[in-house]
Amino acid sequence: MSVIVKHLEIAGLGRLLTAVAMIAALQLATVQSAVARGPVSVADLAEKLSPAVVNISTTQKVSQTVPVPQLPDGSPLQEFFEDFFKRQQQDTDKNKTRKRNSLGSGFVIDPSGIIVTNQHVIADADEIEVTFTDQTKLIAKVIGQDSKTDLALLKVEPTKPLTALSFGSSEAIRVGDWVLAIGNPFGLGGTVTLGIVSARNRNIDAGPYDAFLQTDAAINRGNSGGPLFNMEGEVIGINTAIISPTGGSIGLGFAIPANVAKAVIEQLREFGETRRGWLGVRIQTITDELAETLSLASTNGALVADVTDGGPAKAAGLEAGDVIVTFDGRDVPAMRDLPRIVAETSVGKEVSVVVIRKGEEKTFSVVLGRLEDAEKAQAKVSSNEDSKKDDEAPKVKSTLGLKLSLLTDSLRKKFEIKGKVTGVLITEVDEASAAAEKRIRAGDVIVQVQQQDVNSPEEFEDRIEKLKSDGLRSILLSIANKDGDLRFSVLKLSEKEE
Repeated sequence: MSVIVKHLEIAGLGRLLTAVAMIAALQLATVQSAVARGPVSVADLAEKLSPAVVNISTTQKVSQTVPVPQLPDGSPLQEFFEDFFKRQQQDTDKNKTRKRNSLGSGFVIDPSGIIVTNQHVIADADEIEVTFTDQTKLIAKVIGQDSKTDLALLKVEPTKPLTALSFGSSEAIRVGDWVLAIGNPFGLGGTVTLGIVSARNRNIDAGPYDAFLQTDAAINRGNSGGPLFNMEGEVIGINTAIISPTGGSIGLGFAIPANVAKAVIEQLREFGETRRGWLGVRIQTITDELAETLSLASTNGALVADVTDGGPAKAAGLEAGDVIVTFDGRDVPAMRDLPRIVAETSVGKEVSVVVIRKGEEKTFSVVLGRLEDAEKAQAKVSSNEDSKKDDEAPKVKSTLGLKLSLLTDSLRKKFEIKGKVTGVLITEVDEASAAAEKRIRAGDVIVQVQQQDVNSPEEFEDRIEKLKSDGLRSILLSIANKDGDLRFSVLKLSEKEE
């Protein structure tokens, strides 16, 4: 009897577990269906977050001069016009400011009155006014701004603590996740829009550190500087740009990722300016041709085209032709990732840089400099450097669709080439040649062939013939523009010579 009861109990327990499993599956399906449809409502979230989002307007001084008409000498109207226009100018002088329409947004990150917005929203402003959702208006001052990331930090003096927002992780957000934008499109304050993250790490050539989040949440003119939220109410992006042929939203909005913005905002808050790391190299993308020529296994990494004299990389031993694959323990998947990684690294920090040099992996220890200091120093460098003197008219050599010449003083002047540039001058490029397809232009200077210096057309020709006899099908050229900026280019040796 006890055995039968036990079997019945087990059978009952089995049915109970089956029922629980069915209910759980049904609940999961319901949740999944709701997620597929999107959130039922974001009203509570919008109500909670909106008080921290502000409208930003600016006032700028404009020069308004009323010209006095020129009249013939002795005209009886001369005195009348002079008095009239003098009064007009006096009236104008009393009102030399013009207030732009409210076409910017921002958000509070500290209850004491710290506000984040886009740099382009407040650029060249003489006065900045911040309007809150309760229509309170406060004058703001600029703590700091950064044009490279289009970020600015403002300070207002509130009479009571403000509602503030917190940053989330933009790295945690995924394509397809729901996001919420709040801003002031076309001056219409407190506008809420909903969408998804439609792409990550977008490069739209807005600056050197592009890694935008792309969203289809409606972003319009006036949303600039406003926050992009995840569904937990954390700021994961700062709306900054749209792509639109009409000026209105077509579902292509872009936000600065929170992880990029946080480091810049911290520096602006502490120093009033940015303090970015500086490596001291010029880099370029590794194409399939370059990878083949340099015997690289892939196109990953950043190819060093030039190393700045006196810079951290030069002191550490990096060379043109090195491929940087790891920086401070972080992989460098592509060329455009390196500037952002370096900029985010502290000035003065000693970092490990792993490069591929002629097929071998090498590691260098580099103490980073400060980018802003390097930019200031470069701006002071004189372009009037010593150049080569003219002798007799140089001979021109033709090869690989290029016409080459010694770099003489008169040719430097003609092509506006700086004195620091040395090598073989390209005076003409056959438009039907592979060189033209590679965007090699007259006025470019060939500095190296296969990572060896060349100084004359004859030396270039001899080097080409030697490489041909060695069986090479293509060559690696290091080419400088008129300012001395270097890049690598690959040319096939099958070009018909003139």
